[in-house]
Amino acid sequence: MMKIFHESSTILFNRHVQNWKTGGGKVVGYTCSYVPDEIFYAAGILPYRLRGVGAREMNIADAYFGPFICSLPKCLLQLASEGKYHFLEGVVVTPGCDSMRRLDDCWRKAGEDITETLPSFFFHYAVPHKTADYSLKWFIEETHLLKCAVEKHFNVTITDAQLHNAIDIYNEGRLLLSRLDALRCATDVAISGADALAVVLASTTMPRKAFNSLLMDLIAQIEANTDRITGRKRLMLVGSANDDVELVRLIEGNEALIVADNLCFGARFYADLVEPEDDPVAALAKRYLFHNDCPRMFGDYKGRLSILKEKIKRAAVDGVILQNIRFCDLHGSENGIFERDLETAGIPCLRIEREYGPLVETGRIRMRIDAFLERLEK
Repeated sequence: MMKIFHESSTILFNRHVQNWKTGGGKVVGYTCSYVPDEIFYAAGILPYRLRGVGAREMNIADAYFGPFICSLPKCLLQLASEGKYHFLEGVVVTPGCDSMRRLDDCWRKAGEDITETLPSFFFHYAVPHKTADYSLKWFIEETHLLKCAVEKHFNVTITDAQLHNAIDIYNEGRLLLSRLDALRCATDVAISGADALAVVLASTTMPRKAFNSLLMDLIAQIEANTDRITGRKRLMLVGSANDDVELVRLIEGNEALIVADNLCFGARFYADLVEPEDDPVAALAKRYLFHNDCPRMFGDYKGRLSILKEKIKRAAVDGVILQNIRFCDLHGSENGIFERDLETAGIPCLRIEREYGPLVETGRIRMRIDAFLERLEK
C-alpha cells in the first residue's frame, strides 16, 4: 500500500490526478498551506499543492529570479515554463515569504513570454502576517474574494452546505493523519519518517475522500503489524518546506529515524481542525490563520518554541535537525534562535543549509548527519 503513497508523492501527474482529469475534473494548484483546500473541494475542483519535484535545471528560472533567491519558487517556475503543470486549470499564489511573493510576479511575466505557462485562473491570495482581530476580519474578506473568484471563473456555486461537507471530510483526514503521527512518535515506532512524509505529500495531491479511505486502511495495517523499528536515534526535522522523501531517507540512513517534524509539508499541514460555526468561510479563515505556526507570522516565536518543546518531549526526541533552504531568511533566522534556546534546554541540534530540488548536496549532508549521530552517541 505504501507504493501508492510514494507514487503520489514523487510524480507530479500521478495516477490519481490522471483519473480525476479523465473523469472531467479540474485541478487548481496552490503554493502554501495557508490556502483553504475546502473551497476548491466544495466547488468540485481538486486542490493540488505545488511542488518542484522533477526540476533538473534552472535556466528559465534564473532568467526571471536571478541567482540569489530560494530555489523552491525557482523550481516551480522552471517546471511551469517547461509545461510540467499542463494538467492545471488554475494556480493560487500566496505571499508566504518574499520569494513566493516574487513567484507571482515572475510567473505572470513568464506567461507573457512563454506560451501556455500561465493558467487562465491565476489568483494572488494575500495572507496577513499577524494574528489579531483586525487581521482576521481582513483575512475573512480575502477568503470570500477567493471563493467568489473561483465561482466566477469556473461557473460554479459554492453553498454553505457544500463548504460544511468539505470541512467535515478534510477534518476527517486531519484526524487520520494525527493517528498516523501517534504511531510515528510512539515508543515502538511503526513507520519510518520517509514513509510518513510520503503519506502527507500524497494528501496534497489526491482527492481527499480516496486519500482518507487509503489512509484508514494503512493505519489498520500498521496497527496489526507487530514489526517495529528499533535501535535508532530518534530525530525531529524542523524548518523550511521539505517535500523530498529522499532527503528524509538520506537523513535516516540505517542509524536514525525521523519520529516528529514541524514542517508545512508535515505536521503543520494537518495540525488542528476547522471548528464548526454558522459561517463556514469565517471558520476556514480562523483555522488557516491562527493554527499555522510558521515564522512568517510576526510576534509568536515563544509559541512556536513551546510547540517544538512539547513535540520533542512527546516523541522522546534525541536530537533536532534544523534545516533551511539557502536564502530562506525566515527559517534561516529562526533556526538560529531555536538552536540557541533548545541547546540551552539540553536538546542537541544540528543546523543544515541546503538547496531545494536538483541542487541538493547529498554527500555533505550525509557527512554532517553522521557527525551529529556520533555526538548523540557520546
